[in-house]
Amino acid sequence: MQIIVNGAPEEHPDGLSISDLLHAHNLSAVPCAVEVNKNLVRKPQHDEHTLQEGDTVEIVSLVGGG
Repeated sequence: MQIIVNGAPEEHPDGLSISDLLHAHNLSAVPCAVEVNKNLVRKPQHDEHTLQEGDTVEIVSLVGGG
């Protein structure tokens, strides 16, 4: 299936959860916010929220620095 992640098209297998997507992007241990089709998906739902063909996902991770 094709989804859009942070503005770029990506191919992923069907049944992909948000947790799976974060793992694929090496972000599973990083605090981040995730929106699917402009709706915030809270962390407790990341394992159970299955992405669908054509979904638009925005991932925003927190970056420290100064």
